[in-house]
This record gives sequence, C-alpha cells and structure tokens, in this order.
Amino acid sequence: MADGALSAAMDAVLKPSCDLPEDMTKIRGYDFNHGVDLQAVLDSYITTGFQASSLGLAIQEINLMIEKRLEPVEEVEGKELDEHGIKSGCTIFLGYTSNLISSGVRESIRYLVEHKMVDVIVSTAGGIEEDFIKCLAHTYLGEFSMSGKDLRQKGINRIGNLLVPNDNYCKFEDWLMPILDQMVLEQNTEGTRWTPSKMIHRLGKEINNTDSVYYWAYKNNIPVFSPALTDGSLGDMLYFHSFKNPGLVLDIVEDIRKINSKAVFAKRTGMIILGAGLVKHHICNANLMRNGAEHAVFVNTGQEFDGSDSGARPDEAVSWGKIKADAKPVKVYADASLVFPLIVAQTFARHADKLTAGKLTAGKKTG
Repeated sequence: MADGALSAAMDAVLKPSCDLPEDMTKIRGYDFNHGVDLQAVLDSYITTGFQASSLGLAIQEINLMIEKRLEPVEEVEGKELDEHGIKSGCTIFLGYTSNLISSGVRESIRYLVEHKMVDVIVSTAGGIEEDFIKCLAHTYLGEFSMSGKDLRQKGINRIGNLLVPNDNYCKFEDWLMPILDQMVLEQNTEGTRWTPSKMIHRLGKEINNTDSVYYWAYKNNIPVFSPALTDGSLGDMLYFHSFKNPGLVLDIVEDIRKINSKAVFAKRTGMIILGAGLVKHHICNANLMRNGAEHAVFVNTGQEFDGSDSGARPDEAVSWGKIKADAKPVKVYADASLVFPLIVAQTFARHADKLTAGKLTAGKKTG
C-alpha cells in the first residue's frame, strides 16, 4: 500500500513533459559580471519574464511603429497628403492622463512633441492646464502620506506625492483671462469657431515657452484633442470667465471629425496610451473608424475584472474593431512614470537621427 502511494506521488511530481519548440524564447536576465551597461540591461528585459518581458515587447512594437513611420507615403485615394496631415507611413497617436504632465514624465512627452515624433495627441483637461501652469510656477515633491486636512489649511494641493501651491492656479488665471477675452472678441468680430484643439493650439502659441509640450505642438502643428477640456482648472476659469465676459463657444463636433479623419485617412496607425479612461477610449474609438490600428501599446495599472475600458486588455479592443485582428498589441501593467522614460530611451531617442530630420528651430522661452 505504501509502495503504491509512493509510486502515485512520484508519478504526480515527476510527470513527463512534452518537448517545447527549439526556437522558443529562453528566460535569461542581464549578467552584471559584464559591467554596468544600461543599454544591455534594457535589451535583456524581453527575456527576463513578467512585466519586464511585456516592457521589452512594448519597446519592440513601438520600434516597429517607428520603422513603418519612416516609410515613404503615396497619395491616399488621390487626395493631397497634407489635407489630412498624412505625412508618414504610420500615424502615431499618443495619449496620456493628467498626472503624467504633473510629473516629470512631462519632459519625455515634450521631447517627442518637440522633435515631431508623434502625430496626434489626446489628453485630459489636467494634462493640458498643468503644462501651462508649470511654465508659470513649480510643482514640488512631497509624500503620499501627507495630511489632506493640513495641506488644505496651507493652500497646498496634493497629486499623489506631488505638491502644487494654490497660488499656481491664481497665476494661471491671471495669464488665461486676457486670452479668453481675445478669443471671445475674435469669435464675435471675425467669426472664429473655437474647438478644444484650436484653443489648445492658441494657448501653446501664447505661452511661448520651450518647456511647454503645447508650445511645441503649436510650433509643429500637432493637433491636441481634449474632449473633456472643462473637467479641470480650465473649466473653472471658463466658468468664472462666463460671468465676466459671456459667450465663448467650444465646438466638440468639429474636433471629433478631425481626430477620426486622422485615423481614417492614415496609411497605418499606432497607438501609445499611458494611463486609461477617456484618453484610451478616445484614441481607440477613432481607430475603430478604420477597422482598427495596426499597432498598440497600453501602459496602465487597470484590471479587467470590473468590466471597465480602463482595465481592458488589448484583445477586448480587437473585439470592437479598434485594434486589427492580426496586430500584436502589448499591455504593460506598470506605473508609466517608471517605464515610459525607459521606453523613450529604447525607441524614439534611439532613432532620433532619422526621426528629427528637418525639425523646427527652438522658439523663444519666457517665464
């Protein structure tokens, strides 16, 4: 009886395995006996496993976007390329949530926009206003554990472990109000029809600061879409301004036509989405109009168990026609502040010489 039990246990533990394909990736990390080589460390991520391998696959997919982007483009259905902004073999959509502009990831994003490495941007209201506010005053490092009650009494706002003095928003109001006055005047006297993207373009021009993401979006004529532009300090300022000088109108219908056309008339598309929520769906839905993007990289910490689009894996987007069925999308479960600078280092920055041909000259810096 004991022999039978032992034999059964041995059969369970030592069950024979089938042969795996010879060309299957073998797990191996970086060997520091070779010295400190950060390039080699990052190259080793794809064979490290877990989210390191997901990051390696994301880098691989973005490099493929870049490779396709550099391919020459012929006319689409006889239309002039500039009509819909089609200037590359792969139109790259970049989306990010507001907290990333509040953080130092802003500088990585600004680098991409400054050197015309992406074609279309989608962000939230905070992802717009925080960029301008940072041109006027600083954001500081605090702690996640700081008391909200104590900070409120001191007029300090907390974004995670970042601190933003309330005076920053007062400076923002002082800067923004005269611009809103001018926008109302142009609307009433020149018939200007403002949209969120046109407003962001105008604010990028007015800030005239090379630290700003949207200054470079203005200089390089990269459209920035923010359909929920009123959901933040910009909305507060528009509310206050509506009592002082009412009548400003922002047309979101013109913007949805514009972003969808960017996808529809593209030769192929790639999506890089940091965070989730509105920015994720707005970009994915635009790509539904062309029966899906060829490339997609999501970086977020969302989980799918609650049925949210934020946590949905890329395969769910395939079911909607937002990512092509034969694409190889990647989701990295990570805080973008940890991984996005690494991604940029291994992709856009690595191919900067090819991507920055003919870039614009830096403008004047103020503030």
